[in-house]
Amino acid sequence: MTTFVLVPGFWLGAWAWRPVTAALRGHGHEVYPLSLTGLGERAHLARPDTDLDVHVTDVVNLLRYEDLHDVVLVGHSYAGAVVTTAVADRMTDRIAQLVFVDTGPLPDGAANEDFSPPPERDRNAAMVAEHGDGWRLPPPPWAGLAASAADVDESVVALLDERSVAQPWATATTPVRLTGAWEKLPRLGVLSSFTAEQAREMAATVPLCRHMAGDSWRYEELPTWHWPMLSRPAELARILHEARPTV
Repeated sequence: MTTFVLVPGFWLGAWAWRPVTAALRGHGHEVYPLSLTGLGERAHLARPDTDLDVHVTDVVNLLRYEDLHDVVLVGHSYAGAVVTTAVADRMTDRIAQLVFVDTGPLPDGAANEDFSPPPERDRNAAMVAEHGDGWRLPPPPWAGLAASAADVDESVVALLDERSVAQPWATATTPVRLTGAWEKLPRLGVLSSFTAEQAREMAATVPLCRHMAGDSWRYEELPTWHWPMLSRPAELARILHEARPTV
C-alpha cells in the first residue's frame, strides 16, 4: 500500500481527483485528495491574503495531523509550486516521491505568474481587476478550452462549469522559497500538454524550468489537455499506481 496526497491546481478542489482517487483506492492505496484554502468545498474561506504560503500550510497540516509518512505527493499545474515548497521547507523526511502532473518545480524566488508570457499576464491582471474584485482570477471558458481537445466530453465541461471557482490571485504572485532540500527526492513528471523531449529542452534553455531535468527525474507521457485527471483518469491512476515507490 502507498499513501498518495493529491493536490489540484488553479480553480479546482479535491472533487477533480475523484475518479483517480477511486481507482487508486481500488488498488488498496491510502489516498488523500486535498482542497486548498479558498477552493472546492473550502471556497467560502477565500480572502485577498490567501497566498501560496497558506496553501503550503494546507499540505503541511494534512501531513502532520494525519501523521502521514512515505507519501507520494502529487501536484497538478500550480500545485507543483505548492508541493515543492511544502516538501523543501517543512517536511522533506515524510515524502517518498514527488509527482508533477503537467507541471514542474519553479526555482527559488520565482512565482507562478512569472511563467506566463507578458500578454497573458496583462490579460490575467485585467480579469482580476474587472471580474475578480481585484483579488481573484475567474475560471477560464472551459468549453472553449475543451473544443481543441478530442478526448474531453460535455460532461467534463459541465462539471468544471459547476464546481470550479475563482482562484485567489495572491497564490500566483507569491514567490516560492526553497532551501534545496527537496532536490534529493525522486521525481516523476506526467506530461499531457507537452512531451518529455520538450521538458528537457525547456530545462536547458528556460531559466524558470531549470529544475525539470536531471538524474532524479522520470517522465511519463499522457497526451490530452492540461487536466488529465478529468479527461484520462484511469490512465493517470495507472501511471501513479505503477510508479509508486517499491520500498
